[in-house]
Amino acid sequence: MGKKSKSSVPAEEHLILPRHPARVPGGAPIVDTHTHLISTFTAYRSKYKAGNHTTVFDFVREVYRGHGVDAIVDVYCEAPEHETWKEIADSALTEEDRKEKWGGLEYWFVMGVHPHEAKNYTDEVERTILEAMSHPRCVGWGEMGLDYHYDNSPREIQQEVFIRQVKHAVRLGKPLTIHTREAEEDSERILKEHVPRDHRIHIHCYTDSPEWAARMLDHFPSLYIGITGVITYSTNLNTSEVIRRMGALSDKNPSAPLRIILETDAPFMTPSNIYSSLKDCKGRLPLSHSAMIPWTAEWTANVANERIGEPRWDTERVMRESRENARKMYGV
Repeated sequence: MGKKSKSSVPAEEHLILPRHPARVPGGAPIVDTHTHLISTFTAYRSKYKAGNHTTVFDFVREVYRGHGVDAIVDVYCEAPEHETWKEIADSALTEEDRKEKWGGLEYWFVMGVHPHEAKNYTDEVERTILEAMSHPRCVGWGEMGLDYHYDNSPREIQQEVFIRQVKHAVRLGKPLTIHTREAEEDSERILKEHVPRDHRIHIHCYTDSPEWAARMLDHFPSLYIGITGVITYSTNLNTSEVIRRMGALSDKNPSAPLRIILETDAPFMTPSNIYSSLKDCKGRLPLSHSAMIPWTAEWTANVANERIGEPRWDTERVMRESRENARKMYGV
């Protein structure tokens, strides 16, 4: 028999992160505006079958402990939606439950149908989402949109389902969490046709062109660009260019904030710069989580400073501005 290869998954202890070097006690809190908590916990249990945490609540309390994670926006976007959504949302209804089960974390969620799942959108799925919209912890509709990179659902069905969801969300006054990839023209057309200019929009995990970002930011004054760890990847140039252009605007107005909100898209998009902070970590972490936000903020600050004469952003300023923008976007 051949020799068994050693697992390349780092030890579980590396998920418990050190304090980011730029973080100070009492600094800007972490608000993760887009995380898939069930998927993250499932990935954790898959990779660490003998792991220390047996429930999603254990995972959140222990992995986020001491990192100043103030709030998360959990995302449901399957069709049909995960059946445990209400149980999890109900567990965060009272302050007492949030302290006991969530370690004091403010749990919020959004719900919609991802463009990959558009072909499975039904009246029954829509009824579930409409029910969720009235839940006290629900702060938006999404993620929804168009994805022409994978085309997991036919494009015409993606557009139909996107428009259907947008119309409901606008009618209910719910903020929009948008997934768009390689579909700039159709996404722009649909949003401008069906969404009021002052409606709140989060373009999640932005990877499209800086020119499209500029047009959308100009047209929708309450639109924010979602920044994940993908900004740290060498394969992605667009996101950094969006931030450079935002930073360059500060030459005219030094106090102008970045119109961004920070997110993880956990369990995906682990920031590539995190490994310099992990001692003796062999291999790549199999999942990301909300305590990784400061490394994304650090990278974003460095990029924002590239085209201005003096550094105006650092990790803490980016996190403060993102936290305030999360409040404006989702009310969290």
